[in-house]
Amino acid sequence: MNLENKIAVVTGAGRGIGKAIATRLADEGAKVAICDIESAYAENLAEKLRKTRHEAIAFEVDVGNWSDVDQMFTAVEKKWGSVHILINNAGVRHDIPVHMMAEKDWDSAISVQLKGCFNCVHFAQKYMVTQKYGRIINVSSPVPASLGENKQTAYAASNAAIDGFTKALALELGPFNITVNAVAPDYIDTELLRSIAKEGGMYVDDFRKFASARIALRRMGTPEDVAGVVQFLASDDAAFVTGQIIHVKGNP
Repeated sequence: MNLENKIAVVTGAGRGIGKAIATRLADEGAKVAICDIESAYAENLAEKLRKTRHEAIAFEVDVGNWSDVDQMFTAVEKKWGSVHILINNAGVRHDIPVHMMAEKDWDSAISVQLKGCFNCVHFAQKYMVTQKYGRIINVSSPVPASLGENKQTAYAASNAAIDGFTKALALELGPFNITVNAVAPDYIDTELLRSIAKEGGMYVDDFRKFASARIALRRMGTPEDVAGVVQFLASDDAAFVTGQIIHVKGNP
C-alpha cells in the first residue's frame, strides 16, 4: 500500500472514473474524502469503503462554489489534519452547437471543470506548501476528442484550459515539492458515455463496437484503467513527473 496514511480529496467521486479513482486510492492505504454534487452517490461509496476497513468520508460539494469547497477542506482538516493528494475529477459535458448554446450551458462547463479545479487547488495547496509535499492530478480530456465529435466547444475549451492550468501550476508549485499533472482519458466505458451514445440514437453494444474498431487496443477503456494511472501519479514512484498531460485512451 504505497499511499498509506496519505489524505486524498477526490471530486466527482460518486460514480464512474471518480469512483474508481477513490476506490483505488483507498485500496492503496489513503484516507479518502469523496466529494460529489450528488450526496447519495458519495455517501454510498464512503459507506462501502468503510465496510472494507478503509477510512472515507463523504461530502456534497459543488466545486464551482467557493464556499462549498472552503467548507469541505475545513472539514477534512478537522478530521484528518491535512491534505496530501488532490484529484480534480468533477466535470460536465454539454453536446450543444454554439448557435443553440445558452449562457448557462457555457457557464456550467467552465464553472465545474475550470473554476472548480482552481477552487480546489486554492484550498489544497496551502497544506501542501506548508508540508513541502503534494500531488495534484487534474482529469481533463483529449482535445479534440478522438471520435471527432462536434458540438463540444464548451467541453473542449474547459479541458484545454485545464491542460494549460496544469502546466503553469506545475512550475509555480514545483519549488515546494508538489507535482501537478493531468490525465486525459478517452473511450472510457462509463455511464456518462453510454447515456451520450443513447442520446445519439445508438445502442450501447453498437457504440462499443464502433468505438473499439477505432482504438489501437481494440477495446474501450475502463474507469479502473484511468485509476491505475492516477494512482501512479499520486505515489512517490512519480516524484519526478510533473507538468505532464497523460492520455489514457488506448491509442497513440
